[in-house]
Amino acid sequence: MVLRPPVEPMLAQARDTVPAPGALPGELRIQPKFDGYRAIVFTPWPAPGPVLLQSRRGSLMQSRFPELVNAAAELPDGLVLDGELVVWVEGRMSFEALQRRAVSGGRTVARLAQEMPAYFIVFDLLQLDGQELLDVPYGERRKRLERLFTDHGLSAPWTLCPETGDVATAREWLTSWTQVPGVEGLVIRGTQQRYLPGARALYKVRRRDTTEALIGAITGTVRRPQTLVLGRLDAEGVLRPVARSTPLRPDAARDLAERLTPAGHGHPWEGVRFTTSWGSRTPLDVVLVEPMLIAEIMVDTAQERGAWRHPVRLARVRAEMHPMQVPRFEEPGEIPGGGDPNI
Repeated sequence: MVLRPPVEPMLAQARDTVPAPGALPGELRIQPKFDGYRAIVFTPWPAPGPVLLQSRRGSLMQSRFPELVNAAAELPDGLVLDGELVVWVEGRMSFEALQRRAVSGGRTVARLAQEMPAYFIVFDLLQLDGQELLDVPYGERRKRLERLFTDHGLSAPWTLCPETGDVATAREWLTSWTQVPGVEGLVIRGTQQRYLPGARALYKVRRRDTTEALIGAITGTVRRPQTLVLGRLDAEGVLRPVARSTPLRPDAARDLAERLTPAGHGHPWEGVRFTTSWGSRTPLDVVLVEPMLIAEIMVDTAQERGAWRHPVRLARVRAEMHPMQVPRFEEPGEIPGGGDPNI
């Protein structure tokens, strides 16, 4: 069988820590988790044809990344690569730039390819010389992928994802590598795993740190809060939304119900429209509360315009802290244009 798009990528389930050996079939193989767009590259087979670049959701987006299509001349025909699409700007990976690239069209595409070049970090090989490899154990797929890079002298924009089988090294990566913008954790595979499209058969571990934010709104009711909408004050003293929490534990919800105060007139978020998730357009119904209560939260490294893209976890309420002790809202330099990452 020859693979053709759409192919569902194999997915990962979240874990809090690096699992012990034996958690997955075969020996563990651990890679950095990059904060980009999951993508699959197809080179033509058996007849000549276009190079295709598929997003996680199955959309074809090769027209938006012409530099990758041109660089695919280095690749053999009949190849399918699974990896992460990232964009490099001013010496760092930029999710905002990637987001803009993914929604741009027309004459803008060629200019952005020069200004914000894309790179493809390859972590799996699904087909080689027209032969699909889904049932081949991962350890063997990795060996063939390494030989592909060596035999063809592949270099930028193609990058072979680093990998280790040493858990101590992986834990060091989780501490040190995640300080680099664009690296948010680890992905763990087993050397005997087959490739299972659409299945959450891998593990992922995100780096999480603790910090503080003000509770500015909730979902549910004041007496039965379900999730929190959190904010921080900017340099002008304006409360800016920065995160939404995961669902509250029952004990935490009961504790908050005794502490929350419904907002009076003049709440800084009056008239603000919230959505169900980052990148979504679906409205979220919230109840505004007085932004005086401070939450200690567990956050990952994926931020956009000063806000966390993924839900954060409530660790505890910091009743002893004053709102002015909460870290200030900091917004990095924006890349104009914006866009919707849900491709």
